[in-house]
Amino acid sequence: MNAPITDRTKKFAVRIVKACAFLDEKPGVARTLSKQLLRSGTSIGANVREA
Repeated sequence: MNAPITDRTKKFAVRIVKACAFLDEKPGVARTLSKQLLRSGTSIGANVREA
């Protein structure tokens, strides 16, 4: 059986944070993209919980 949506979105957010930490070490555009990815990737869980 699949895990509840809240658990899946939390795991997704953790993966996004780890990916952004990796991208922050890179110079240039990757750093800028990581900031946007962090905001949009972690907002999914907040939106699910609010709904």
